[in-house]
Amino acid sequence: MKTVGYFDGTDSTLLTRIAAHGFCTIPLGNQWDGYGKIATHLEPGEVDLILAYLHKLLPPRDAEAGPIPSPVDLLYRANTYKIPVLVIVPKDLHKEAKDLLEEAADFVEIVAPEELDDKVRKILGF
Repeated sequence: MKTVGYFDGTDSTLLTRIAAHGFCTIPLGNQWDGYGKIATHLEPGEVDLILAYLHKLLPPRDAEAGPIPSPVDLLYRANTYKIPVLVIVPKDLHKEAKDLLEEAADFVEIVAPEELDDKVRKILGF
């Protein structure tokens, strides 16, 4: 059974639709907000797709927070294990998102919210 990893804020209706079609979901997180399994700790085969809004992949600007991974560091295992990552960003901000994601933009797919459902269905095959 395929599993979708999602960062906090992902549309609950979409997650319900995914679950209703027989897929598992697992909350993922970053090192700074304390939500879900830390994405840098993913193991091979643990998730088949990752969903995230752009802001969840961008570290806070707080210098006292200690070593905080960049988007490419946070998604390193997704890239290594060839897990598709859909980064949700309004269409008019795709260029800015690509710039902010830096090297991670080379292996993630930036999608507009209105395109997300179709992209998820295509990747999961339902």
